[in-house]
Amino acid sequence: MKWLICWLLTLAMPFSAFAGNTLYVAVVGNDIDANTFYLDTEYQQFLYDQQYAAAPVCWRTFPPITPQTRVGGAGCEQFRSDGPLDQPEICDTNGEVTETGDFLFFGVPNVRIRRQNAGYYQWFIRLPLAPSGEINLCIRCGIICPNAFDFFGFESVITFPAETGERWGPGLCAPDSVSPGWNPVLASSLPRITAWAFPGPYALESFPPFNLTAYKNPSDYGLTSINIMLRRRTLSSMYNSESLQVLDGSSNSRILLKSCLDECIVVKRPVAGQLNALGQMEQELHEGDLIEVRMEIPSNNTVDIYCNSQSVKLTGKAGHYF
Repeated sequence: MKWLICWLLTLAMPFSAFAGNTLYVAVVGNDIDANTFYLDTEYQQFLYDQQYAAAPVCWRTFPPITPQTRVGGAGCEQFRSDGPLDQPEICDTNGEVTETGDFLFFGVPNVRIRRQNAGYYQWFIRLPLAPSGEINLCIRCGIICPNAFDFFGFESVITFPAETGERWGPGLCAPDSVSPGWNPVLASSLPRITAWAFPGPYALESFPPFNLTAYKNPSDYGLTSINIMLRRRTLSSMYNSESLQVLDGSSNSRILLKSCLDECIVVKRPVAGQLNALGQMEQELHEGDLIEVRMEIPSNNTVDIYCNSQSVKLTGKAGHYF
């Protein structure tokens, strides 16, 4: 009888009262067509067909096509880089080099930035759903010691994997030893991350783009902010601290990547009316809003880096009603 009463009361509740959450994984292009070489089976459950998820892959004309657009069209999700898209997927340890010098591998082609060369990678990805929690910005690229692939092919990532900022000693791919008090990581050679949010077709208003803010991990996850007066309004303005860092491409936005493994940045969910550390106004994000991620490689880079259109994914949870 108690069960029957509860069931009848449930039917009497308004339809919109049933709120739930779902998970999403987003990459460049229609998420349902993501290359599964880069996604575990668990992740593949949370890919959506954007043609039916109200988050179009292409909308209007931003981002435009540039000479460095490698994947995607005008107004579409894109991958850009200042190098050619002509390298194999070195994270496929079963790849082969044919007698004619061609490559056979799973995954998609890469852009390589060699040791002691500057360059950049850039991704534009639409959110398939409106996030209801923090956004994980996950990066996975192939990282090997200098020139390893030229000599060892697809075995190089097994024998000579590396991490950005790694110091090398004498000999072939020999990590350098360090004394106490010395940083094992050459911090100045680490990639720097910039991340922006742009309005999509369902934004409440066409807001100015703003930089996303990351939680430092581990930290106390405190929201460090001060109140300021702006146009006779009192607003909360965040500032960079031991727990927060705006992703602005500065020296404090560096990331250490390990070969063929995910490295995730936890991005604070933007809140309408909140100022970030650059004085930009955050807005609530909706499905179809565009996230831009740019990774700058400095000229004193110490490793060979291989990234492609699938090297960045956005993951998180989204609220919905049913």
